[in-house]
Amino acid sequence: MAKALITGASKGIGREIALSLARAGHEVVATMRNPAGCDLADIATRENLSITVAELDVDDDASVARLFATDAAKPDSLDILVNNAGILTINAIEDESMAEMQAVMNTNYFGTVRCMKAVAPAMRERGGGLIINISSIAGRISMFAMGSYAASKYAVEAVSEAFAQELAPFGVRVALVEPGIIATSMAVANLPKPNADSAYPHGGRMLAFYAETPVSGPPPSVVADAVMDIVSGKTTALRTPCGPDAAGFLQLRGSLTDEAWIGLSDTLDDGLFFERFAAASGGD
Repeated sequence: MAKALITGASKGIGREIALSLARAGHEVVATMRNPAGCDLADIATRENLSITVAELDVDDDASVARLFATDAAKPDSLDILVNNAGILTINAIEDESMAEMQAVMNTNYFGTVRCMKAVAPAMRERGGGLIINISSIAGRISMFAMGSYAASKYAVEAVSEAFAQELAPFGVRVALVEPGIIATSMAVANLPKPNADSAYPHGGRMLAFYAETPVSGPPPSVVADAVMDIVSGKTTALRTPCGPDAAGFLQLRGSLTDEAWIGLSDTLDDGLFFERFAAASGGD
């Protein structure tokens, strides 16, 4: 069995990945900003699982250094790193403050890079290891009101592909999981709101699309299942789109020229754009 460290494991996708790996017999270090607000330790005790809960803020160099210096998370003891920590904003680019844009990039991109750089030397030296980065179909499709989020995920995709090439000769694998819309609090209860006084209609329509999409499913377990397939070797691809809507979204974008994709923004008022997205996601 392997030892795995997961970032952003307090809830949602990260929590489900931690439980799936532990229930499969792996040793898990579940990290998060606020361990006191997580139930993983209680579940581990109840189910006799090997889960260690630890504090980590991927935004902070010092926090990353502290964690990987502890006995629980020493890089030479880790076989698997799952970078899951992430945040989302919904705003037109003009409305998004530089501080908001930098925060998204710091967590989603630089947080991933900080943790990869922390474990890579030990994995390279011993000639083995697995790094799984939870990206998004937004790392391959950029659309209005989600420019900052997409930019951060595009960056994750780019650095993962480069790192995969660099580490492969040393026996270390890098893989990407690209979920579509998953029923997490970030996509439902805690969905960020765009600026109310915006001159752009796009943020409001994006919120409406999320509300109209069947986000009650799929659950985070579909992402955990994709991670388990990578860990087991069942899936060997660099990129794994995940969830019932992911393939449809990617197919829709691939079927359109850049100009046609941009032009769809003109159909906001008549709902055509979101009708096509709903169809791609399996909705009505």
